[in-house]
Amino acid sequence: MKVEFPDPPKKKVTADEVMPDGDEQKTAIPKDVERKKISGVFSSQTVAKVGTGTTTRKTIQKAYWFAEEPADGENAEPIVMVQPLNKNNVPAGPKEQVPLADFLERFNPEIEYHQKVVFPKMKEMSSTIQRAESQRDQGALYSAEFEFNNALDFDEGNVRANFGLGLTYMERGDSAKAADIFERVVGLDAAFTPEHKHLFNEFGINLRKSKLLDQAVDYYARALEISQNDENLYYNVGRAYFERGDIAEAIKHLRKALEIYPDFAEAKQFLQYIEKRKG
Repeated sequence: MKVEFPDPPKKKVTADEVMPDGDEQKTAIPKDVERKKISGVFSSQTVAKVGTGTTTRKTIQKAYWFAEEPADGENAEPIVMVQPLNKNNVPAGPKEQVPLADFLERFNPEIEYHQKVVFPKMKEMSSTIQRAESQRDQGALYSAEFEFNNALDFDEGNVRANFGLGLTYMERGDSAKAADIFERVVGLDAAFTPEHKHLFNEFGINLRKSKLLDQAVDYYARALEISQNDENLYYNVGRAYFERGDIAEAIKHLRKALEIYPDFAEAKQFLQYIEKRKG
């Protein structure tokens, strides 16, 4: 008689198994385990002591975060990006990169809070920014200003809203207000990340075209602190230096652009023009 043994049940990976105790090395979830990418609201808890002496007591402090697991490479250790929620219940501020094993140990899902509170707020803010961008594209600059400011009421550090408001002021010719937004933007690390590259480039070019040349130079210098291998940055800061009258700096940055990308035609032509003019 043929005896068939049932397949063993699929093993569910727990946080303890992903991150064993002791000095053992943390391991990633096996690749053959199917799971969805993490995305949503999670909470973390810390224990704090309040009072002194005999009145000392422990309190549990709860914090809420928006967590999202990005696409990763085949050999990369899985990570989760976590961002705190602000008082308006939208993700705001710097993101923290947390290894998946640590994340599973430290954070707890808050599904109802995400669905009833955070998601509607995020959707409302996103819709506000989209309206503002649409109005700016149509030339309704005062309406765009109103909507961008509404978005900044949700999160004053929102990159898209700050870029959009700054561009609106530059298109209106309001250099003073545009300069104020510039001060805010250069303090946002997230403004110079690849996901915002289109807005970032447009903002820098408009600073130069609006004759905010000192700001344009400072802006590109700030960008170069984060990305030093982008020929377009060196080209654009070279143009800003040229228009400001700093010919030596313009040449230096154009040559750097060509070091990175020798076939950069615009940089070649501009450099030749400057050197010929310099004589």
